[in-house]
Amino acid sequence: MIRKLSILFAGVLMGATAMTVVSQSPGVANAAGSDTYRQLAIFGDVFERVRAQYVDKPDDQKLIETAINGMLTSLDPHSSYMNAKEAAEMRTETRGQFGGLGIEVTMQDELVKVVSPFEGTPADKAGVLAGDLIAEINGEQVRGLTLGEAVDKMKGDIGSKVTLTIIREGATKPVRLTLTRAEIKVPSVRHSVEGDVGYIKLLKFNEQTTVGLEDAIADIKEKVGEDKLKGYIVDLRRNPGGLLDEAVSVSDAFLNNGEIVSTRGRNSDETRRYNARSGDDIDGKPLVVLVNGGSASASEIVAGALQDQRRATIVGTRSFGKGSVQTIIPLGQNGALRLTTALYYTPSGSSIQGRGINPDITVEQPLPKEIRDQMGLDGEDEIVRGESSLRGHIPGKEETDEGSGSLDYIPPEKKDDLQLQYALDLLNGKKTNAMFPPKQEANASVNN
Repeated sequence: MIRKLSILFAGVLMGATAMTVVSQSPGVANAAGSDTYRQLAIFGDVFERVRAQYVDKPDDQKLIETAINGMLTSLDPHSSYMNAKEAAEMRTETRGQFGGLGIEVTMQDELVKVVSPFEGTPADKAGVLAGDLIAEINGEQVRGLTLGEAVDKMKGDIGSKVTLTIIREGATKPVRLTLTRAEIKVPSVRHSVEGDVGYIKLLKFNEQTTVGLEDAIADIKEKVGEDKLKGYIVDLRRNPGGLLDEAVSVSDAFLNNGEIVSTRGRNSDETRRYNARSGDDIDGKPLVVLVNGGSASASEIVAGALQDQRRATIVGTRSFGKGSVQTIIPLGQNGALRLTTALYYTPSGSSIQGRGINPDITVEQPLPKEIRDQMGLDGEDEIVRGESSLRGHIPGKEETDEGSGSLDYIPPEKKDDLQLQYALDLLNGKKTNAMFPPKQEANASVNN
């Protein structure tokens, strides 16, 4: 049975939908009261008792990390402590580049299955193929390892070597390949031309996203031609988010002016507003943005900005509703604190937290019967995961009883993708809807 978890080779994709803002350590916090320090003394006493009397000798570092994480996770689902290794992985994730082999992998029958190699990477050049099953890494069996553990073993310094033993369909014996690790840039943008429409898929928001978007737009213009191009589709479905700066710059690529997003913290003087600069990269062409229950954080910032500024028509289903800001605060020994410090608001002043972005045009994408049967879903039952369903989430000021989120299923074949086909029909003039194109007012720029 295939575990539906996709990981980028040697650069594990973080499942969290956290929007990360890198920050230096803040100034000294307000001093705690004497009662607080008495409670901390109790914690110290408990810690020493555990160290001295627990039935097995505990790991001091693990005890402390677990205690810190217990404190942070009691606040909300997105605050956490990262040790040095986890912090390094987070930095790799946000950079979008690392030393590795360049393949996307998943797990099947306890082996690592290659989803696809990235073009021009060591794996591609060595002849690794989609569908290959990796059975051994440097002579060590993959069976018994988690996907994350297997990925860690295939990571390494640029220029170092790794030997893979591959089971390939049609081959009479295992294939052994020795590859040299190189710097891999994780593709966060994919694009194609659908007739006279440009299709751009944003997979995440890392340091490579804006550059990837600009390259995609340039390539689409060249292939279709400015005069023939009917418009663009930006697909944000199942995009878990990423860097705030990238969300702002992606939004800015489609806007001439106006507010993109604001962040509001505990104190009123902590409010920050991000505005668009002059210049629309797609020259005012019609724009449709696709969202579903897997669109979170940075994705919701982009969708909310383009919706409120009436620059795009949002098609799909309600987004995840993750509207909180996590600041990354470096700590000693290269660890870091991920702490929720603010909430996001769209240009109209609406909170994303626990509410999400409601599409202008709702287009449901139902689960196929075979998948419903595998999951044991009966009748109208659906799996809907959103921020509002997470235990301990920060209640949004505009959170509704129906909550946030929706189904995040996307069919593997474009012809079966009802949301994509609806967007194409809008841009090709085969469908009409009062919400497309969005109606512009005399002063279309929204600022609150």
